[in-house]
Formats: sequence, C-alpha cells, structure tokens
Amino acid sequence: MYRIDLNSDLGESFGAYSIGQDEHVIPLITSANVACGFHGGDPVVMRRTVDRCLQHGVGIGAHPSYPDLAGFGRRLLHASEEEVYGDVLYQIGALSAFARARGAALSHVKPHGAMNNHSFRDAVTARGIVRAVYDYDPALPLFAMPYSALKAEAERHGLPVINEVFADRAYNADGSLVDRKRPGAMVHDAALAADRAIRMVKEGVVETIDGQVIAMQADSVCVHGDNPAAVALVQALRQRLTEAGIAIGRPAAGQ
Repeated sequence: MYRIDLNSDLGESFGAYSIGQDEHVIPLITSANVACGFHGGDPVVMRRTVDRCLQHGVGIGAHPSYPDLAGFGRRLLHASEEEVYGDVLYQIGALSAFARARGAALSHVKPHGAMNNHSFRDAVTARGIVRAVYDYDPALPLFAMPYSALKAEAERHGLPVINEVFADRAYNADGSLVDRKRPGAMVHDAALAADRAIRMVKEGVVETIDGQVIAMQADSVCVHGDNPAAVALVQALRQRLTEAGIAIGRPAAGQ
C-alpha cells in the first residue's frame, strides 16, 4: 500500500500583509509548516494557524528561517553554526508555546527557503539546524531533502527524518532544487505536478530539469502555500493520488 503525506508552508502573513491561502489549503493537507516570525508570520498569525491546524487534524510543524523578513527568508545569510542553532531553536520554541497553549505538540520541523536550500550542501548550516532540533526533542522528526547534508547530519544524530519532495519545483541532477530565478523552476500546471508526485511515490524517481531520471525517496510531498495555484495543486494532488491507489496521511519517519 502506497502512502504519502501532503504538506504546505503556511502562516506566512504578518501585520497588514496577507500571504497565501491558508484557510483553503489547510483542510486539504495533512502537515503544515508554520512560519515562526523570522521570514513571515507574527504572534497573531501563528496562533490562528495553530488553531486552524487543530480544527482540521493537521500536523503542526515549525518552519524556521534566517532572520530575513524583508527578503521572505529567501536570501542567503552566511550565518555561523551557533547563529543557525540559536535562530532555529528560538523559532521552534516560539511555535511550540502556541501549540502547548492549545494542549498540542509539534509534529516536525522543516527549515524554510534559503536556510533549507543552503543546508542541502553546507555541513555547517546542517549541523546548526540538527543540533537545535535534537536539543529541543531528539524524537521530533525533521523534514529533509534526499541527498542533502541536512539529511545525512540528522541521521548521524539519530534524529527521525521525513524525506520531503516537491511537486511544484524542478530538480537538478544532484537532487537539489532549481533556483527560483531560472526558467522552469516552478511547476504551475496542476496535472504535471500530480504526475510528478505519483511517479515519485510509486516509482521512487523524478525527472530533472535536464531530462535525467534520478532516484527520489518520498515520505511527504510539499506544495508551497504562497504559490498562486496552491489550492488547485493540492486539490489535483489529492484526487490524482487517491485515484492512483495512494493513501494520504501523516508521515512516519524513515518509512
């Protein structure tokens, strides 16, 4: 029986700025990666997002980033291991407080944007992230991309790993994501995104931007909540995955 988690990056509105379509996306997913105030989100939005997740039985994950609100966490900041450690632990703690106030606990951690992408190859960043998660709770699963330094570091610490793949992003031949600035980096066609997701789940492979086919282990499929087509993408994914005989549910680390 094939099984997959559907996750999305949410809670990224802040102040007067409304980002994403959280109220429509949350009922369609099984895990939410909630912004913790450094790239998006604020205390009011964090609390509201936690409440929505609990209302729909969706896993609540911390989505820490570099301290880069102006750049939405998508600018690379050359931070030391200790800076990354402190930033990630701080953000996990902030979201955890809102979950605990509602009698809930965090289900996972997933780094955001430039921090996540940099941790694909950079061991220093990977160590900072993993140490923060491990020190908060060594049983708390970490979302990581296959082939990444982050996954390798998490496994060295014995931290549970959820292999995350992306239905709406193009891949390079080394398993990293294509830079958003390059043409073809984002997949906006819902049918194509669904085809890619099904192939990753059932065949364990993905076609890269240059036409190669590489192995790709998938425990959770991400659709970005700030993607204008997010709702259509998640709806198409749910329908097509179900039709393909793939059950949708919360992930099990290392399944």
